[in-house]
Amino acid sequence: MEGFIIALFVCMVLALISKYLSIPAIPFYILAGIVLGKAGLGVVQSDEISQFFSEIGLLFLLFFMGLELRLDRMLADPSKLLISGLIGLVVDMGIGFTAAYLLGFPLIEAFIIGVAFYITSTAIVLTSLIENRKLMMKEAELIIWLEVFEDIVLIVIIALLSSADKDLLYFFLKIVLALGVMYLIAHHGREFLVSILDRDDETPILFTFAAVLTTAALAILFGIPDTLMVIALGAALATTDPDAFEQHARPFKDVFLVMFFVFFGVTIDFASGVDLYAIAILCILAVFSKLISGMLIGLTIYGSALSGLEIWANTISRGEFSIAIAVLYGSAVVGTVIAALVIVTTLVGSFMARYSTSMRRGIVSHNRRKALVRRPHNSGR
Repeated sequence: MEGFIIALFVCMVLALISKYLSIPAIPFYILAGIVLGKAGLGVVQSDEISQFFSEIGLLFLLFFMGLELRLDRMLADPSKLLISGLIGLVVDMGIGFTAAYLLGFPLIEAFIIGVAFYITSTAIVLTSLIENRKLMMKEAELIIWLEVFEDIVLIVIIALLSSADKDLLYFFLKIVLALGVMYLIAHHGREFLVSILDRDDETPILFTFAAVLTTAALAILFGIPDTLMVIALGAALATTDPDAFEQHARPFKDVFLVMFFVFFGVTIDFASGVDLYAIAILCILAVFSKLISGMLIGLTIYGSALSGLEIWANTISRGEFSIAIAVLYGSAVVGTVIAALVIVTTLVGSFMARYSTSMRRGIVSHNRRKALVRRPHNSGR
């Protein structure tokens, strides 16, 4: 319990510092866990209490992910979503998987690292767009759509990884049945759910908290991945009043998710056989893979390399979902690799997102100066 209190106090200080510096707090939380945990001072250890709170943070993160999956939005421009999404999937996951496999990681670990290469941090991306006042730029909508596409892919990946060593037909039948029941309850109980959310007492908060934990518990009871069912719960409740559910679930997500990041850092051990050379290569490639996919998307959708530069600058940061995949399915070595990946890409991504507009202006000005220099030469000929 003492370790939990120390971690909570440190996180409060780091949250204030990161807010003052306008830098995402996620890498600081992970670094704090590394310093306080087994790889550093050893004053904080992962125990049952910290694991419980971390699991709650992960569940509410996935619940929020489900709330963002709104079918009416996704069908607004499906061709643009599909093309740009597939480019990112093939390029980023392909580079991450290939690099990890060539560096000696086993097949499944290379796949998990490839997933971490692909999945960006929705929270960081959206916060960055708002804080840097970029929501009105033409690429902003596409960047948000890329996050939605990644969420859909992540659900499929979680289902595939969770189905290992199971009777696939029976496993997916249970999932389909559970999804059907969930959507029927959300559809036919919509008025009841909205009436609960409209109350001005503690009932909406208690209901939201109980709904997430009860869904997770029932999923485990029936042998279904609780992570997948919590995402499905969010998607089902998104058909009622998603904004209200987000409002009532946010305090739980914000507090417990911080603990999730910190105690993820606590469990990291650099003595577990991790190759620092391999980590450095993967971190560099993680930044450049988004550059390649961003440029390809910019040229394909907008016919502009400058648009590709903007997409890259705002999608470099990996974060919460990469760590979630590492926690759920990765080994200690993979966890260390992905922790380094998140720290490096988040710091680089926050810098690039802040100054991408200035970079674009600089490139345009440079091209204009080159054109002016060439013009007299060409006219003289």
